[in-house]
Amino acid sequence: MSTWAQIGLQNSASPLMEQLIFFHDHALLILILITTLVGYFMVSLTMNKYVNRYLLDGQMIEIIWTVLPAVILIILALPSLRLLYLIDETTEPSITLKTIGHQWYWSYEYSDFKGIEFDSYMIPSNSLDNSDFRLLEVDNRVVLPYLTQIRLLVTAGDVIHSWTIPALGIKADAIPGRLNQLNILFNRPGIFYGQCSEICGANHSFMPISVEAINPQDFLTWIKSY
Repeated sequence: MSTWAQIGLQNSASPLMEQLIFFHDHALLILILITTLVGYFMVSLTMNKYVNRYLLDGQMIEIIWTVLPAVILIILALPSLRLLYLIDETTEPSITLKTIGHQWYWSYEYSDFKGIEFDSYMIPSNSLDNSDFRLLEVDNRVVLPYLTQIRLLVTAGDVIHSWTIPALGIKADAIPGRLNQLNILFNRPGIFYGQCSEICGANHSFMPISVEAINPQDFLTWIKSY
């Protein structure tokens, strides 16, 4: 999760988030190079007094500054398109989790198991333990196995919400009357936090998401004991 004065992105908990971080660094490097080069040109233009009264045109430089930006855009576009396809790609899921957004809590249904559904409300600040995180802890966490393909179905019961977990690189709009689908794969155990990322009313800030990734065997034990 995010910490105080953190500048970079959160540590990834899924292969998709790893790829998003790689693309972010790739694009940022190109941006820094362009900014440095253009800044150098602008400073040098203001500082020197070179004049060439015979220079009427420059065919070669015009070709270069037309072709080079096009090449840079292609270098950015290809990995970006690859990522877009990866985000939408859904392989054969082992588990389906249905998420329903309400004002102002989340409901979860484990579609593959009979009768496992619950609501998830934020724990008020006056009920937190010393080790809990304010505005992020919930009374019922989502429990999912790691290293397992999971299909997430997202919808809403009233207004538009958005189910978001930054460590997984996931942000899915929950829209009434529409079912959005995502693919999740945890590559490590842990507890991962998120919040609704679509302004949905007065208590928009108070409907957090908490997901616990555990061993698949422990997950089956949890399912049996539910």
